[in-house]
Amino acid sequence: MESTRTIQLKIVDPDFDLVETIKKYAQGMNYVSEIVFDNEKVIPARKLQPLVYNHLREELGLKSQVSCNIPRQVAGTYKTIVELAKQGLSYWQKIVYSPTSMILSYKRDYTITENSVSITTFSSGRKTYQLVNYPYAMQLFKSPWKFGASKVVKHDDGSYYFHLTVSQEIPDKRIEDASTFMGIDVGMNYLAVASTTDKKCKFFAGGEIKNQRNIYKNMRARLQSKGTSSAKSVMKQLAGKEKRLMKDVNHCISKAIVKFAAENNVSVIGFEDLTGIRTRTEHNISKKHRYHHSSWAFRQLQSFVAYKAKLAGIITEYVDPAFTSQTCFRCNHISRNNRHSLKFHCEICGYEVNADLNAANNLEHRTRDFRYTLESQGCQSITHTHEMI
Repeated sequence: MESTRTIQLKIVDPDFDLVETIKKYAQGMNYVSEIVFDNEKVIPARKLQPLVYNHLREELGLKSQVSCNIPRQVAGTYKTIVELAKQGLSYWQKIVYSPTSMILSYKRDYTITENSVSITTFSSGRKTYQLVNYPYAMQLFKSPWKFGASKVVKHDDGSYYFHLTVSQEIPDKRIEDASTFMGIDVGMNYLAVASTTDKKCKFFAGGEIKNQRNIYKNMRARLQSKGTSSAKSVMKQLAGKEKRLMKDVNHCISKAIVKFAAENNVSVIGFEDLTGIRTRTEHNISKKHRYHHSSWAFRQLQSFVAYKAKLAGIITEYVDPAFTSQTCFRCNHISRNNRHSLKFHCEICGYEVNADLNAANNLEHRTRDFRYTLESQGCQSITHTHEMI
């Protein structure tokens, strides 16, 4: 199976040629987007490319590989919109791309060293730009890591970064061979609670980060009430700080989770499938906690654990989360009355435990059941992970 990571390397001196190339790229994206939108349904990339290639090459002057990348990217975006529309989460709409990013193919559009990247620009051919690299990222420039399609991205602060994607093949792990499992419940009271098959558990607290985010929330409310341009500028900066804070915390927590799993010889980590979690549970969340519920980076934490676990030779699986917080781990009785804030008390058998730990126990059990289901059906589960650092 393949493990993929993306590292963000700041471009020291982006020049006019680079900025102009990104603008041309966006122009090409919008041209193709308009064709797909007017068609009123998705055009597969293999059919879209012949329709737009000549215009991208001859009229806009884009390079050959870029003219192939653009229709694939646009087709993929509209395909996603259609899939979301089926779930009632989106609708058919015209996508307008801003000149803030472009995808580049390795060797054809860019080459890279630890300290510089050479990019094919629109008007000046290949140009070399210096990069700010980091000690932890240096290992990704060596075998077995391989470079793949990457991006130049303009960040919110106006800086340009090279988002380098690297990947490596990791030997497949079979869940059927697993013997020790661990369930992970993610939430707001604790960022994560882990429980293993042999009932070893660990709590990863989130109180400090929650308090810090409350400070940001209150600051944002005060700035919104002012409504001035300077206030909006400060709000934008706060959003960036909060996002970076959450990402850093999730990296630290995910590292600790995988370390705990490795120390206890865990073969498989089981997560709850969070697909549609916000829309499914929003009506159960009080107005007071709605901000944290809608903006908490649950999925990011799971993805960070997944890629770190893969590098440690541990499988991750996602199981049905239905009623994990209301189900008694001891007797399987399901009731809303079983949970009382941080406490779980089964109204039938009297079992008492921390509510998040009870959920983690249930997730571990469902992951274990999933393993036996696969074995009985003769199937194999293979997980692919991607991570941005």
